[in-house]
Formats: sequence, C-alpha cells, structure tokens
Amino acid sequence: MSRLLGRTTSINVRKVLWTLAQVGEPFTHEAHWASPTAPTRTPAFLNLNPNGLVPVYQDERGVLWQSNTLCRYLARKHDRDDLLTTDPAAAATVEMWMDWQATELNNAWTYAFMALVRGADGYGDGNLVGHSIDRWTGMMQILDAQLAATERYATGATFTVADIVLGLSAHRYFSTPLEHAPLPAVRLWMQRLADETRFAEFATADTP
Repeated sequence: MSRLLGRTTSINVRKVLWTLAQVGEPFTHEAHWASPTAPTRTPAFLNLNPNGLVPVYQDERGVLWQSNTLCRYLARKHDRDDLLTTDPAAAATVEMWMDWQATELNNAWTYAFMALVRGADGYGDGNLVGHSIDRWTGMMQILDAQLAATERYATGATFTVADIVLGLSAHRYFSTPLEHAPLPAVRLWMQRLADETRFAEFATADTP
C-alpha cells in the first residue's frame, strides 16, 4: 500500500490527499510529519526528500515529492484521462495552470499569508504585507478571468488536476483576513467544486 507523509494543515499535502480521494487509491497517511513531534530535518526524512518538505509519497515504484508532480503522477498512474488528458495540447494547458499556481500565485501570497494567518516571525513589515496582498489579488483576478472564459472549470468543460491545486489556493485566499476582490467567477467555480467533487473535504475552516 502507498503512503503519504505530511500534516493535513499543509496546502500541498491536501492537494495530494484530494487527488488520492478522486482516484480512489488506498493509502496510509502519516500526518504527524512536519509537526513539532516529527521534524522534517532529520536524516531519516531527508533521505526521502532532501528539501525537508512535505508531502512525500511512496509506492511500489519509489519515492516522490513536489505536490503538483504527485497530483499528475496519480492521475496517470490510475489512467484518469479525465483528470489529466493524454492529448498533448490539452495536457499542456492543465500543466500550465498548475505551474502558474506553483510559481506566480504561490509567490504572490507568501508574505501576506505568513503574516496574517501563520503569524510567523520575520513577516511583520506592513508595507510588504500590503504589496503581497495587491499581488495576490492581481493573480486571483487572472484566475477569475480564466474561469469567466471557460464558464465551468479551470481549463475548460471538465474537472482536472488543475482545479485541485487552484481550488485549494482560492480557498486560501478567501480564508485569509484581508479585503477580498469580488471574483464572481471564482466564487461560482468554488461552489461547483463543492457540489461536484471532494473539494469540501479538504477546504475547511481549519485548513486555510
């Protein structure tokens, strides 16, 4: 049986948990990793992921890390062409939006989220918080425009792994105490995700 290492409060772990639920793969979840009782800088953990980060996934084929890669791997492993098509152009569009989430969107929210939600040391500069909020909102407006164009899911008429990573990102935006842009297309899409997928299980008030 496969195993997933990482605390559930991690958005990156929840991406993989949601994908595992969608594909129906049985697995064991070692949710204590990246908590005070199970730090990820130990030699044992670094042997699995030299970056010392969660999630880490292991199956009969080996060990993998990087959350968006894991979502793609699971879709392909289970031949879920609905989640990640085999058509090169359509698959590239799905992966493009996943990469955008990991680079542009993640980089925009980091300072504001760490300051306003995590209360982490080193994130107390109000000007930088404001700049991060502005960038974050700008990225979310890009997503809103994309969803207004597709009128259903992130890359078109069907639910894909791009919706998994972007859906949890949108949940994080609206869970952070800041002045939110209206984003009507994003809100409609999030309701659609709650109605038609396993989204609500992994986007809760306890997991921004």
